[in-house]
Amino acid sequence: MEKGYFITGTDTNVGKTWATIALMRYFKSRGKSVVGMKPVASGCVMQDGQLKNEDALLIQENASVSIDYDLINPYAYEPPVSPHIAGVNNPVKLAQLIDKFELLKTLADIVVVEGAGGWYTPLNEREANSDLAIALALPVIMVVAIRLGCINHALLTYQAIKQSGVDCGGWIAVCTDPDLLSRDENINAVKANVDAPLLGVLPYKEVADFGFFSEQLKI
Repeated sequence: MEKGYFITGTDTNVGKTWATIALMRYFKSRGKSVVGMKPVASGCVMQDGQLKNEDALLIQENASVSIDYDLINPYAYEPPVSPHIAGVNNPVKLAQLIDKFELLKTLADIVVVEGAGGWYTPLNEREANSDLAIALALPVIMVVAIRLGCINHALLTYQAIKQSGVDCGGWIAVCTDPDLLSRDENINAVKANVDAPLLGVLPYKEVADFGFFSEQLKI
């Protein structure tokens, strides 16, 4: 494997999946083979006798090679709640996630791993997304939803990433509020206070345009 990335967000519903698919498309357009992983997902629905997550299905669809769903999303929970609550009867085991990630590494040049929720979202009673990112030893890309409060959320998340000792490879701004005042000023404030490159700004779209989004990135 050439490299991989762990995608985290400043909160839930900030555009992590849109950023993940855009990154996958970006690398594919540059001749790299790419697979994605959403290790833990809540809010899954039954399809063909198996719980599946809409975001994980998008990741599966955009991979360079055909991969079984179980490898992309090992822990699929039905309740749309924090994984440590949803998985009370089937708690996340980091060792299992690491094993599946190691297998994915053999299948493509780049593996893009989308975390669940934010940096400190708990995966089980003892471990959080941050622990998974540390265990995978991947550079972290922070996704920032550009909306009211985003500067505080971005700086707190970035500080937490740095304190965890992992490398922050950059951040992506996702414009989630079409009515936000001073959008550019908000982005510039985050840029001025985060010592990691801004990899791209994904403009507001009611429906995702992943081809367009991938063209907004510069890694």
